[in-house]
Amino acid sequence: MAAPVYPLWVTRWVTGQWRQSKRPPVIRPTRPLALANKVANRREELLEATCITEMSVMMACWKQNDFNDTACAEEIRMFYDCVAKAEKVRKDQNKESSRELSTSSKVNKLLRRFPQITRYV
Repeated sequence: MAAPVYPLWVTRWVTGQWRQSKRPPVIRPTRPLALANKVANRREELLEATCITEMSVMMACWKQNDFNDTACAEEIRMFYDCVAKAEKVRKDQNKESSRELSTSSKVNKLLRRFPQITRYV
């Protein structure tokens, strides 16, 4: 007499194969696990506009005084001081972040210099 044939789910339940918590799932990658030779191009973070209020005050002064620079010397000086201060802050931020790989073009340049080895000779 032949042994009874049970459905597949019954044999899995009896042998404990239905419990996923005991065994981690099998991961089969579709592609080889290696870095690509380039990264996607990302836009740089947009810089916020600085010195807008100083510029608008300067332009309003020009408009009131028929675009005479001598009458608006104080406003022009304040605008140039603000621009110089903003440039200094931007340069300091660039010096601090120069150690990091912040742009995708820098990363791509490095990956071109050191490509992934895909096969052995």
